[in-house]
Amino acid sequence: METETNQVLRKPELKSYSHKQFHSSNALEILRETVRILRYNLGALMLTTAVLICPVSALLLPNFLVDQSLVNKLTVKLLLVAKSSGLPLQPFVKHSCQKFAETAVSSAMCFPVFITVSLLSKAAVVYSVDCSYSREVVDISKFLVILQKIWRRVVFTYVWICILIVGCFTFFCVLLVAICSSFSVLGFSPDFNVYGAMLVGLAFSVVFANAIIICNTAIVISVLEDVSGLGALMRASDLIKGQIQVGLLMFLGSTLGLAFVEGLFDHRVKKVSYGDGSSRLWEGPLLVLMYSFVTLIDSMMSAVFYFSCRVYYSMEASRGETQPIMETVTVVDAE
Repeated sequence: METETNQVLRKPELKSYSHKQFHSSNALEILRETVRILRYNLGALMLTTAVLICPVSALLLPNFLVDQSLVNKLTVKLLLVAKSSGLPLQPFVKHSCQKFAETAVSSAMCFPVFITVSLLSKAAVVYSVDCSYSREVVDISKFLVILQKIWRRVVFTYVWICILIVGCFTFFCVLLVAICSSFSVLGFSPDFNVYGAMLVGLAFSVVFANAIIICNTAIVISVLEDVSGLGALMRASDLIKGQIQVGLLMFLGSTLGLAFVEGLFDHRVKKVSYGDGSSRLWEGPLLVLMYSFVTLIDSMMSAVFYFSCRVYYSMEASRGETQPIMETVTVVDAE
């Protein structure tokens, strides 16, 4: 039972979410809006985290589903390709090949989890954010009814996202091998090949970040709009125009946060470099909770970013419609 004071405090929050008119060109403002929504719908979002996000994080961080022998085999093959293309097998190249192999094997092994539990958690988070803006109470039974209608298009969109990401990585690998091989044929030194590979990798990182922003927005669109698959990706690409910088800052913050927690887990839990390792009993679950919370914030920010972009898109469309009218008025006045 809420006290009278709590009811008074909640009324301004409800009023602030009565219209989906939030717009910001600042990633920090989107984070603040995300925190406001988290406070407003704390119960539903924490339940989503505990039931759907935490189990996935508990599988991903320790790499329970990853076969290390496959990782080693793929790493060796990548090193052979790197050596044949003229890259010197420096520690940086070896580490990059190993991380790429771990990511590829982990993504393949965890794909059933991603397309079911992880995707369901994203849909639940988007639904909770939409309820916050609509001044509606999050209802699990209502969400399950809605889920039956939207699940097919959400999965279809996710499959297209996987195709896009695999295509990006394939193009990057082919381009990298082609450039390094060309440098070797032209007689450049192996160190020059490393610098060329780093520049290609940097350019790919920017392209890949934009692709991830489009993919995250496409998932939100497939939940809230009657669009799916390639149409959702095209809609997302069109919607985020003018807001790319905000999306990149969001992506950078989320990536750094997740990488930081992963690094802590590797150092404090996987590789015990101090003591007898008894602290893993509480550090492991704590880091899983931290990873889950960062994942929750990332999903919420994607939903808030969608609403912000939609308002910005509507504003730009309104300006485009009024501009010809203003020009006509100017011409009439001149005559």
